[in-house]
Amino acid sequence: MWDRPAALRSLANALFALAAAGLAAIAVLLVIHLPVFPVREVLVVGDVSHVTRNQIEAVVRGELRGNFFTIELESSRAAFEKLPWVRRVNVRRQWPGRLEVTFEEHAALARWGEDGLVNTFGELFLAASDEALPLLSGPPDSTHEVTDHFLEFRRALEPSGRGVAEVALSARRAWRVRLDDGTTLELGRELVAPRLARFVANWGAFAAVPRHAATVVDLRYPNGFAVRGRDPRAANDNKV
Repeated sequence: MWDRPAALRSLANALFALAAAGLAAIAVLLVIHLPVFPVREVLVVGDVSHVTRNQIEAVVRGELRGNFFTIELESSRAAFEKLPWVRRVNVRRQWPGRLEVTFEEHAALARWGEDGLVNTFGELFLAASDEALPLLSGPPDSTHEVTDHFLEFRRALEPSGRGVAEVALSARRAWRVRLDDGTTLELGRELVAPRLARFVANWGAFAAVPRHAATVVDLRYPNGFAVRGRDPRAANDNKV
């Protein structure tokens, strides 16, 4: 090889190129880790009504690490998603020193049990709310099922003018619905939609019957339903 000048020149050029590339890579690494590229601004995007400025600032101060180049977007997103009312977050860089954080908040549809809330996707989340919301309950992992039935029950009851205050699914898979006037509907485990439709179809006759405030309507009859009061002294066993 030493007597081949052209080969030596090619080898030297290759070594110089490799060295230059290595130095460039080292230079880039040094530059992006210097404190001269800080994140100077966090821009919040989206309709944020529950997440407060103090909560966002606490995440920025306590969770976000690194400069504009080295900050980990995925861990930053996960930190923001720990906040109450936050359903989903997207974080991206904007040159020269800004992070754009897009928030999607939960929209509360109902309460779940004693402490939880359910959003419009049927997802359970933990947050504080003083809003008057329907109450849903059921076995573990039944949140989506109960939410779907709540929406179906609410649509089915629209012709009666009554709203849904509570929906409960028992461990035996039986459905119970409490209306906004205090009336409780026992729908059972089977033929739930037809039973509720039968009640709505006879709503006029039911509304005309004097009854106790805590009336229970048992719809688990093949061709009708029974009406009774929860208080034995005000019971009404009329069948409609």
